[in-house]
Amino acid sequence: MPKILVVDDEMGIRELLSEILRDEGHDVELAEHAAAARAAREAARPDLVLLDIWMPDTDGITLLKEWAGNGQLNMPVVMMSGHATIDTAVEATKIGALDFLEKPIGMQKLLSAVKKALERGVRPGEGGLSLAAFARPGPLRDIKKRLDQMLAKSRLLLLRSAPGGIVELVARSAQVAGKPWLDLAHDPNPLSLEVLERASGGVLWCEELARLTRLQQKNLLFAAERLDKFNLRLLAATTHSGAELVALGWDEVGLTRLFDTALGVPGLADLKDEVPDIAAHLLTQLAESEEVSLRRFSSAALNALRQHAWPGGFGELRGAVKSLALAALGEEIGEDDVHRLLAPAGETELLPAGLAPEVIDLPLREAREAFERMYFDYHLKKDGGNMTRLAEKTGLERTHLYRKLKDLGLRG
Repeated sequence: MPKILVVDDEMGIRELLSEILRDEGHDVELAEHAAAARAAREAARPDLVLLDIWMPDTDGITLLKEWAGNGQLNMPVVMMSGHATIDTAVEATKIGALDFLEKPIGMQKLLSAVKKALERGVRPGEGGLSLAAFARPGPLRDIKKRLDQMLAKSRLLLLRSAPGGIVELVARSAQVAGKPWLDLAHDPNPLSLEVLERASGGVLWCEELARLTRLQQKNLLFAAERLDKFNLRLLAATTHSGAELVALGWDEVGLTRLFDTALGVPGLADLKDEVPDIAAHLLTQLAESEEVSLRRFSSAALNALRQHAWPGGFGELRGAVKSLALAALGEEIGEDDVHRLLAPAGETELLPAGLAPEVIDLPLREAREAFERMYFDYHLKKDGGNMTRLAEKTGLERTHLYRKLKDLGLRG
């Protein structure tokens, strides 16, 4: 028996829809506001949701965005409203709503929409976690607002981030429901016009410009010139300056365009209070995509996650959440589970003397850069900035030394 969740703040409408649908043999659950709808959706995925747009606590469009951003929009949703504009209906469809019913809703129109939606059935969750999942006021919502403002004016956006950033979480927020997501760093072949045409309406993505091969750099710049033609967005991220990327072989003229419109993205170290919320949403999204069984974090476990440095950023946090869910022996993931994963017994004793745990946890390239920065900074201070002594100490030729210091941000 299909289960239908009816979400509407008007009791009379809820009861009327419930009576009609139950007479047709459906199992109906009612929710009077968004909070009740969230609880019902998290308890069990319905086969269909009839969702009112105008509600007193959180409007239906916002709730739809939350579900989409959380990987929970994997059931058909039909929006309902007596006052919505065409723009609102279009927005709901872009987010992922299947249909739109105008109040007062005629019985035949209702039953036709329900039949169509149930025939579509369960669909797989699309994409990864995005900022749309975070409804409460705070830095994540502020980043989403800035992102939306910038993308309204530009198809090309550079995400500037320190190591340990949340760039993928931000970039996923630019994806339109049902549209392609093309990672330019995963394709070793030349980018063709046919590929761009198939990706129309979607997002082209690069997590770190510095990791692209020469061919992939050309692919990215090739795509950047054709965004309007194929209705594409291009989001690229980097932890490096333009000068550092030029030193790595990037075309300076091409980089100028990439750096023209940029958004600063904080790292998880600057978002410690948001880490529990991100982790909880990641756990939900992984369960919805059936990568893990349904689990929940204890309050103490979430606090332990908040206290961790997360030098590997969003990717490290996602990997930890997935590992904790897969290894959990019960429904609840506890504080001890987190400590066993993030700080195994004897780990601190294995660390080289004087080396911070956040450095040893970095990817090799970033760990090497962090060490080199500490090494050169130490000797510069020790010798009073004397370059002759530093060259002798390091065994580097002066020109190479100057370039190395510039790359590390120790010289202008």
